[in-house]
Amino acid sequence: MAENTTETIWLTKDAYEKLQAELQYLTTDGRAEVVARIAAARDEGDLKENGGYHAAREEQGQQEARILQLKDILRRAEVGEAPADSKTVVPGVQVTIAFFGDTDDTETFLLGSREVLGLDDAVDNIQVYSPQSPLGAAILGKSAGEDASYEAPNGRSIKVTIVEVKPFTS
Repeated sequence: MAENTTETIWLTKDAYEKLQAELQYLTTDGRAEVVARIAAARDEGDLKENGGYHAAREEQGQQEARILQLKDILRRAEVGEAPADSKTVVPGVQVTIAFFGDTDDTETFLLGSREVLGLDDAVDNIQVYSPQSPLGAAILGKSAGEDASYEAPNGRSIKVTIVEVKPFTS
């Protein structure tokens, strides 16, 4: 995971508390549960052909990676509330853009991160773009009516007009 480890991450208070609780669980009960599964699988005998042992070890590796990720997010976190009435594009707002030259082709999305903004899986009716994505970076700080352009992964330049910026409500 290539991530900019010095960049501040905007979090709602609720999201911060959820991530803290997840970290607390993973570093205590979660670790103990995985260690117990590894020990139980080890007691079954030959480790070379022990699928349960290898699965538990893989789970342990994924869990430790998640712990490191959570520590990094929480270390860089800036806690605040979702923008109540932002007229400019900032993390936590819902943005509608029109692709330049085609006012009928619009897209509405949330700027931020599903995890970082504390969105659960039930809120799946909206696309989420990172402020670090090419589109997110291009529109960050702009207001409705302004144009922005960004480079698509295929190298093509895409120009958009910001149609609307409003607070996100799930």
